[in-house]
Order: sequence, then C-alpha cells, then structure tokens
Amino acid sequence: MRFSTAVACLSACLAAPATALAIWGDSAYAFDSNLKVPGENPIEFCSASRDGNLIDIKKVDLAPNPPKAGKPLLITASGEVKETIASGAYVKLVVKYGLIQLLSTTADLCEQLGNVDLSCPLEPGNMTLTKSVDLPSAIPPGTYSVLADVYSADDEPITCLKATVNFPRPGLSSSEDSEEL
Repeated sequence: MRFSTAVACLSACLAAPATALAIWGDSAYAFDSNLKVPGENPIEFCSASRDGNLIDIKKVDLAPNPPKAGKPLLITASGEVKETIASGAYVKLVVKYGLIQLLSTTADLCEQLGNVDLSCPLEPGNMTLTKSVDLPSAIPPGTYSVLADVYSADDEPITCLKATVNFPRPGLSSSEDSEEL
C-alpha cells in the first residue's frame, strides 16, 4: 500500500462511527469520550495527557460523515501550532483492515504536508486546514483502523490520533442512501 493511499485511508477513517474504535481489541484503543477530538468525527487522541504536544487540535469536521466510497471527503480542521515544526518531523502510521495489519511505516511529515498545501517549517499560531480527498469507489468492504503518531525531529510529540471506518458491502445502503435513490 502506498503512503498516499494510506493517507486517503486515514482521511476516510476520520469519518467513521466512533463506536467502531473497539475493533482494535485492546482496551487501550477502546472508545473513550474523554479522548474524543471535538467536532463531527470519530477521531480520538491516543492519550489524555497532551500538554507536551506541539499541536493543539481544537476541532475536526468531516463531510460526509460517515464517508462513502467513490465520493469526495471534505476535512476541515483547526488548531494551534505551539512551537515551530521543522524539517525532520515524522509520522508513524499503522493501518489495519480488521485485525490484519496492512501498513506500518514511518514517513517524513514535511513531505506529507505538501498534500495539504503546507510546508515546513510550520510557525506557531492558529491554523485552519481544509482538504478534499477523493475516496476510491473500489474500497474493499470492511473495517479499517488507523493510528498516526507524529513527532518532531527532536522526538517531541506533535500529536497522536486514532480512528476507524467501516465501509459496508455494496448494496447494503443506509436508509439515508435509499432516500437519495
């Protein structure tokens, strides 16, 4: 799986029902309302202790929520960069399909910021980000879980997020989808 595909999967996972987070099968990953990222999303912080994080995520909204295969996913996020984030920052990304690990990689954060029209260094201050991601129409049905742990070049925590999304089998549409037909 290419990293850009994993980023698209992460974007999709940002819009899953929050209760699906229990798929990780470990109580450390079970849904905890105290860890929920504010906004219309199922994203959780990895830890309740985030005082040392270099980014304070204030809100993330997704449309549609939940995401739909073959449709664009609009992500709007806001937060505060507390300290300059320079070259050398990195993200550890794990993507699972159910209990099967599809990807475990470490990538250069600054390179990935280009996907959202940003670049390093990220200077301190408030920031709002809007990104549309085209989800492929041929996403295999099932539950996808993503863990993204982000660090500075000096190994300081930037943020850590986790999310899960379930793509249903084709033909199993919600009542909302049925109304659209």
